[in-house]
Amino acid sequence: MNKLAISYLLWAIGFIIPIHGLHRFYNGKVGTGTLWLCTFGLFGIAQLLDVLVIPSMVEEHNAKIKAKLGVSSNGVPLYSSISTVSYNITPTTQEQFRVKLLKAAATRGGKLSVTQGVMATGASFQEVENVLNQMLKSGYVGIGNDPETGIVLYDFYEL
Repeated sequence: MNKLAISYLLWAIGFIIPIHGLHRFYNGKVGTGTLWLCTFGLFGIAQLLDVLVIPSMVEEHNAKIKAKLGVSSNGVPLYSSISTVSYNITPTTQEQFRVKLLKAAATRGGKLSVTQGVMATGASFQEVENVLNQMLKSGYVGIGNDPETGIVLYDFYEL
């Protein structure tokens, strides 16, 4: 998580050493950070105005990081993670389970429904759906509908 004090310190460095925009790089604003670096903070004007913008910049950056981690701004998990104990899938077999789903999707053009996952793995509908949703939240798969039947399909991007 980025800290407000560090952002202000990097902002101040721009006046001591003429390297403007470090605070923007620190907060994930690479495009405007580069612009500030090349134009001396838009000739110093934008660098001065940033003193007012830095708190929201830090807050926005930290919110993005928390969202990627699946945590709200208060630290509460956004997604319920699948418990390996309650579904009788041990951590080692969980990876094998994902590989079975991956292989099943590979034989179907990179797309897989929950029912097809059940048929390929022998697991319950709930187990397959939970693992596919976990993979969705991790960014390994996307989700959509079959245009003809409307069935929910998980799309394995790399296949």
